[in-house]
This record gives sequence, structure tokens and C-alpha cells, in this order.
Amino acid sequence: MAARRPPERDIAPAVQRLRIRYAKRGPLRFSSHRDFQRALERALRRAAVPMAFSAGFSPHPKISYANAAPTGAASEAEYVEIAVTRRCDPNALREELDSALPPGLDIVDVVEARTPDLVARLQASRWSMEVPAVGTAALQAAWGSLLAAETVPVQRLMKSGLRTLDLRPALVVGEVSDSESSGWSVLALTVANVTPTVRPEEILVALRELGGLAEHEPARATRLAQGPLLDDGSVGDPFEADRAASAPV
Repeated sequence: MAARRPPERDIAPAVQRLRIRYAKRGPLRFSSHRDFQRALERALRRAAVPMAFSAGFSPHPKISYANAAPTGAASEAEYVEIAVTRRCDPNALREELDSALPPGLDIVDVVEARTPDLVARLQASRWSMEVPAVGTAALQAAWGSLLAAETVPVQRLMKSGLRTLDLRPALVVGEVSDSESSGWSVLALTVANVTPTVRPEEILVALRELGGLAEHEPARATRLAQGPLLDDGSVGDPFEADRAASAPV
């Protein structure tokens, strides 16, 4: 029996790659990563973006996602890369794509990819965790207990069963303050993007179980930045290298 041949299609080659930073705000922080994937693909069609597609029996748009925030966490620094079949102006694409997405899924920045491996530059995340009704002093003491500990074990249910993870290697720096808008206590911290990724709710569990923090109402977690881990514990801009490569000499 003759081997099955793939259908003949004219697959236009990719001529440009674009890197997109988007935010997940307000009620849409409860949207899943799969929800965003569907919303983005619809928005790309509405904005008539000339997407490049894979070859084979089931062509799909060439889209690469990186380190998505967990469901329930807001974010100002999510990243995705797309490939297109004709050159696009990054600023125009940002405006058109932002208009095609629902409010709360917002396009923050678009740059042309001029350097390899964006994911390798996403070394750490900067988080803001707003915790109600515990007090700044108690939150500071609990955070200090985590930093002083040799290990910070938490349990996570994986496909293979219950697994104990050590959060301590991922905890870089953190500062505690009061939020002027909400009156809640705020822990701003830098977390290394290790594998498996540390989740904000696991840090809150460790603050209670190891740091002695009292039970509280649900906290609000927002990823403020994601990028290279700098010497002072801050997080750099992962698009900086692309901008530098496109700057006129």
C-alpha cells in the first residue's frame, strides 16, 4: 500500500519574528493560559496579522509562549513570540492587536526579535504580593524566617503524585511595606524562574507554615516584571538586547 502523502499546500515562509509583552489585569487574572491562547489567536485573525504557519497535515500559527503566570495571578510581564510572513511595524501591530483583545488582556510592548532565545533571558520574576489583615511587622518576620531557613519545603500535587519542593533556592530578595491604596501589607520579592516554577500561593503557604504568619483572606499576587536577574536582585528588561540590536549605529 502506498504511503500517505501530506496534502499539498503553499506555506509562506516566515520573514520576521515579533516579541510581545502583554498584561493580564483585573478579573481576567482568573483566565487560564489556555483561555489567553484562544483569545490571542482570535485577535490575530481580527487584526489581520499575516501569521506564518507550520507545515504538515494540521498547520498551526507559529506562536511561542514563555513562562505564563498561574491562573488567579495578575501580571504586567507575560511574553509571547509570533512569526509573520510579511514585515510588520511593531508599534502598529501593538495598537491593532490591543484593540482586538478584550480589556484586561492588554498589549504592553512589541519589538522585532533580533537576538536568539528570549526564554533564556527570563531568569527571574518580580512579584508584588498584597496580604490583608496580618500587619507589616508580622509579614516582615515571616519573610525573615524564610530567608534564614536552609530549606523551605512545600508540597505540590503533580501528575505523578504528591511531591515536596524546596522554595529556598528561588527566593532572591524581598521587601515589606504598606499599600497606600488598600491598607494591606505588601511583600515585593524577586523569585528565580527555576523548574518547576515557584507559584505565589506556595510562597504564602510557606509564610504561614514556616514563618508563622496568621491565616488571612486571599492575597493578591501581581507579576511586575520578568527578565534577566541583575546583581542587585532586581529584574531587567528582556527586550533590551533586541532594541540595542535594532538601534542605528
